[in-house]
Amino acid sequence: MSYQGKILRVNLATKEIKTEELSQDLAKMYIGGRGLGTKIFSDEVDPKVDALSSENKLIFATGALTSTIAPTGGRYMVITKSPLSGTIASSNSGGFFGHKLKSTGHDVLIFEDKAEIACYLYIDEEKVELRDATHLWGKDSHETTDILMEEVGEKTAKVACIGPSGENLSFISGIMNDKNRAAGRSGVGAVMGSKMLKAIIVSGKHKTIIDDQTAFRDAVKKKVKILKENGITGQGLPALGTKVLDNIINSIGAYPTRNFQKAQFESVDEVSGEALVEKGYLIKNVACYACPIACGRLVQLPQGKTGEGPEYEPGWAFGALCEVSDLNTISQANFMCNELGLDSISAGVTIATAMELYDKGYIKKEELDKGPELNFGNAEAILYYIRKMALKEGIGAKLALGSYRLAESYGHPEVSMTVKKMEIPAYDPRGVQGHGLGYATNNRGGCHVRCYMISPEVLGAPEKLDPQSLEGKPEWVKIFQDLTAVIDSSGLCLFTSFALGAPDYAELLNNATGFDYTVDEMMQAGERIWNLERQFNLKAGLTVDDDTLPKRLLEDPIPSGPNKGHVHRLGELLPHYYEIRGWSKNGIPSDEKLKELSL
Repeated sequence: MSYQGKILRVNLATKEIKTEELSQDLAKMYIGGRGLGTKIFSDEVDPKVDALSSENKLIFATGALTSTIAPTGGRYMVITKSPLSGTIASSNSGGFFGHKLKSTGHDVLIFEDKAEIACYLYIDEEKVELRDATHLWGKDSHETTDILMEEVGEKTAKVACIGPSGENLSFISGIMNDKNRAAGRSGVGAVMGSKMLKAIIVSGKHKTIIDDQTAFRDAVKKKVKILKENGITGQGLPALGTKVLDNIINSIGAYPTRNFQKAQFESVDEVSGEALVEKGYLIKNVACYACPIACGRLVQLPQGKTGEGPEYEPGWAFGALCEVSDLNTISQANFMCNELGLDSISAGVTIATAMELYDKGYIKKEELDKGPELNFGNAEAILYYIRKMALKEGIGAKLALGSYRLAESYGHPEVSMTVKKMEIPAYDPRGVQGHGLGYATNNRGGCHVRCYMISPEVLGAPEKLDPQSLEGKPEWVKIFQDLTAVIDSSGLCLFTSFALGAPDYAELLNNATGFDYTVDEMMQAGERIWNLERQFNLKAGLTVDDDTLPKRLLEDPIPSGPNKGHVHRLGELLPHYYEIRGWSKNGIPSDEKLKELSL
């Protein structure tokens, strides 16, 4: 059935650990991963809970295809309430941890309450133990991983942990696994830190049982062939990683620069994916479990240090957004975020916000306590303030809460480029109208991976759309949002969707699970997940007013470049989006829609 059939529940206060049976009916309705974790979480947690209180729960959920040979079948989700946005958070990560977690014989891991002292959880197929982690508190994610691997003495074990930023309850902290993979967004690391849970180490050998081995193996071969023959997944991403996008997005005039004050970066050639290769930084590609794409980058800096990244988003955030063109500094910043456990997107955007606040005189020089000036283009400031925000030292205590709260504390929240208080990534919505609608309606805030409209609007997959046209965009956004919920719940990587379509995912799921999804039924499961998240957020207190973009993007035209004069036309798109979703004018799912989705 491709599920292990078990949920592991751990109470950190009482140290009670118990195993529960996974309902197959629930699995079919919500697939796994994001969907199943969201269903369990929304059933058990009050939407109005304080995200950092002991009443919040932290769920690790593997997908229906996690730990199978399905291409990219190694991903897992972390579901909780976000301290950053107040929304439901479900943060996705790759690497090998998800595969190993499912190999312990569990599909879902639920943490409840809060430990009295720092602890970590050890799981293999025979035992589950909470162990003392006081010796790990204060260690970065790489040190923590190395120490735990030595302690357990199992070379195939995998570790997920928080760094100092999660311990210090930074709202932009993530959970790191395999050292350099991250469940990065929404502040999930702070929730883990609030529970005094430093790490999870998994070492299992349980096989994932496939319903129809022959049909599944044949389907996987077909999908891998499609991925390898595709120009994006077979050529662009393997050659240049996600930083293949730098020159592409810059050339169309949608590459946010100087904290979204401009949409093109004059020095893009110095920091692009091509530059990473030409300057000799790239050592080799790195692949996650069962991944034929291998978009990860193992790099070595001029001073000799090696590590992974930067990928497109952090490369842009520490580069163009801060007007820094030093690839060495950008790469170091990425390394630091991985080690300290910071969301590299939110960290970079928050520093760029601080730079604009400083540039306009809202942050005073004396507040920097002899630290580097927060000028745009100041590479030294990036490395200095990353550490300050992770440790919550000086002005870093404000930075650690994300760009919205930082800007709000100076009376200028409009300087923060966020949706639902979460930082927007590396695509200017004024240049890509459908993608901007996806940002505004996203269930977890400023997120690009829940509705990657860059695929049709820029890359032409599955077909090329005019990025400035509004025609049909709400329909496209809904489809992409629902399909992404399916992919996240399956345990696969979003990048497969550059080449695969809904029928491909249905075939893989049916052969692995024994379910009999039609494409429409599978897509309805994605729609069910999206609406369940929406319900949670509404009950948490979010309203139609939160489905918006920063004022700058709605009112200030792009000043130069191919998209000169454009703003985002959200007001024209949002009503139709609500209509096709079956929601009221206030963005509330109708009774008919909820009944249709069995919610």
